[in-house]
Amino acid sequence: MTSAAALVVAVVQPVSAQPRDTDYTVLVEAGASLHAARAAVRAAGGRVTAENAAVGTLAVQAPATGFVQRVTAADAVFGAAPVRPIGQAPRSARAREWHEVENEHVGAATRTAPQPRAQAQAAGLDPLDDALWGLRLVRSDIARVRQAGDRRVFVGILDTGVDGTHPDIAPNFNRELSRNFTTDIPNDSNGGELDGPCEFRGCVDPADHDGEGHGTHVAGTIGAAANGFGVSGVAPNVSLVNIRAGQDSGYFFLRSVVDALTYGADVGLDVINMSFFVDPWYMNCAASPADSPEAQIAQRTTIAAIQRALNYAHGKGVTLIGAGGNNHEDLGNPRTDTTSPNYPPGSTYPRPVDNASCLNLPTEGDHVISVSALGPSTAKADYSNYGTEQTLLSAPGGYFRDGLGTDWYRTNENLIRSAYPRNVALAAGDIDADGAITPTGLAAGVAKYCDATTCGFYRYAQGTSMAAPHATGVAALVVSQFGKRDRAHPGTLTMSPDKVEAVLLGTANPRACPEPRTVSYEDVGRPAEFTATCAGDATFNGFYGHGIVDAYGAVTRGGDFL
Repeated sequence: MTSAAALVVAVVQPVSAQPRDTDYTVLVEAGASLHAARAAVRAAGGRVTAENAAVGTLAVQAPATGFVQRVTAADAVFGAAPVRPIGQAPRSARAREWHEVENEHVGAATRTAPQPRAQAQAAGLDPLDDALWGLRLVRSDIARVRQAGDRRVFVGILDTGVDGTHPDIAPNFNRELSRNFTTDIPNDSNGGELDGPCEFRGCVDPADHDGEGHGTHVAGTIGAAANGFGVSGVAPNVSLVNIRAGQDSGYFFLRSVVDALTYGADVGLDVINMSFFVDPWYMNCAASPADSPEAQIAQRTTIAAIQRALNYAHGKGVTLIGAGGNNHEDLGNPRTDTTSPNYPPGSTYPRPVDNASCLNLPTEGDHVISVSALGPSTAKADYSNYGTEQTLLSAPGGYFRDGLGTDWYRTNENLIRSAYPRNVALAAGDIDADGAITPTGLAAGVAKYCDATTCGFYRYAQGTSMAAPHATGVAALVVSQFGKRDRAHPGTLTMSPDKVEAVLLGTANPRACPEPRTVSYEDVGRPAEFTATCAGDATFNGFYGHGIVDAYGAVTRGGDFL
């Protein structure tokens, strides 16, 4: 396997610019040359700082006003999208938005869960796996007797980073291939901040670092090692590769996402997990009358650039798994978008959404297997998006309010436990400097596991971000079981993503819509806006797609679908 992408020029650190300059991603028109596009950028007053020849994007610094319209008028340019004003970084609303669903239990009036029944320890399970109901729901615990994953299968974590030093991640973490495609945006001179102070020289975090924790949680669910320590993942023997595109603050900007996708494709990754949406637009609309001409161009550019990157990755053999989203809506009949643009903070305005021309990306992109989230009762989680247009599979994502009327209602144990970086736990106040769990951490369900030489930390979270990694882990098991030697990347396995999808969908555990089909969440304290109606039948419907992803079925019956 090669360690560098042939078609991606390394992300260049921005050169010092005038205070009012802005970073842009410029998309080259299909069929036009990069040379002509560069000339158009210069003529419009911009300066190219990096490029991605795989999909035709240019990283550009240019004046904050007028550049988008000027450069888009050129025949060689499809469009341009601003990334961020240089030197102006107000504190992130994205982090608050992210944490609102995933950390609902933190600070909530949690209950003490009943003692779980003793579980028979199947081969390869770890000491804290009793809390991983999701592992059992997708039947990874019994699948690993047949197939626990192959080191020659490489899974990309396109997220906020991966803590490659965590004791459950380190055995499977591939440092050689891991990359960080972001640059931290630190405090500015006016006292605002986005990612906070830079932790490392040059404001570029190492490829084995996660300053937010989200990516490490995802990675642990996919492939934490079954090493007799802490927890294990769905595919505990596969290789994990960090292809970071998320800021510490939780933003995922267009350029970083495109670069991460194409790099992952070029180095031969088999599966890429995408538990995010591309900022700043929750819904990217081609021509919403509520948007300015510049905003319309930016969203059209985002749609085209992301789809080119998804096409590129799929064409190179990457299975793409996406989180369905946490906005409790039918993606085939979306509500007015009141959360965009979420950057800069305070910029949002209501935008009616036309389903035919508006997309939540990447999950609504072509070739993406979109996953909805379930609680331990297998009920659709209140927050989870759904709908027959996008939902292909369902998987455990956690549901804090599951089990109304039982002792499990509003307990941490309804959520998904996974790896937690020590640095993030310390910054959050969940542990102290000596590694002892604080009262805050205990209330949130933070756990610690130690052996004679080291300790690891674990936390609970919920979201479709937690559901997608269960499906990604099963996809990695499918490639491990049925993949062939990859001649383009010696020493690795490969499998057509269309065949991987066929196995995942064909072996999923079908689940019919609930009766009645319309589910109100008002009895668990949600407003009427959360009410959801399940369309479809027992074989395919908007809550569960083709069913609950099934690791055991995939590795034992998957051959029937090839």
